Amino acid sequence: MDLRERKKAATRLALHEAALRLALEHGPDRVTVEAIADAADVSRRTFSNYFAGKEDAIFHADRLRLRALVDAIRDRPEGEPPATAFRAGAATLLADSDRLDPAWVAQRRLLRLHPSLLPHQVAAFAAVEGELAAEATRRGADPLRSRVLAATFLATIRAAIAHWLEHPGRTLAEWVDEALSPRASR
Repeated sequence: MDLRERKKAATRLALHEAALRLALEHGPDRVTVEAIADAADVSRRTFSNYFAGKEDAIFHADRLRLRALVDAIRDRPEGEPPATAFRAGAATLLADSDRLDPAWVAQRRLLRLHPSLLPHQVAAFAAVEGELAAEATRRGADPLRSRVLAATFLATIRAAIAHWLEHPGRTLAEWVDEALSPRASR
């Protein structure tokens, strides 16, 4: 990235971190866009150049992780069946899940405490569902099966994350692998 792009990325990250920190400290319902902009030392207008609202800023890291997941799946070998590519892509992304970003873990817990944020999390996942369905189709699945596979995969990831937060004795990667295992549907 050139200097301008690095500065934009730094501003976006500062806004995300401020939004997440304030939401954790005060609850998401008490946080305003103005407070986030002030905490990141930018104007309200600058905030609006980067995010549509406070929820968008809070979920910035989720969107980056989902983008990395899609990329990990696309990078799988060409002949790999869709379900195998999805599971392997998730495993690649979560290989270091024992060292997950504490802010992301805090965000997951925040979601559990504030169900009003759940629609925003679902929207973040839904935004990549079509891309995953297209990838499954490209790998040979029929269009309907591709949509079902993408939706099921993302729902399984969400469920495994929720389960991991309640049962942290194992790594997130282990719970996701177990949830995606073919024997899990038996």
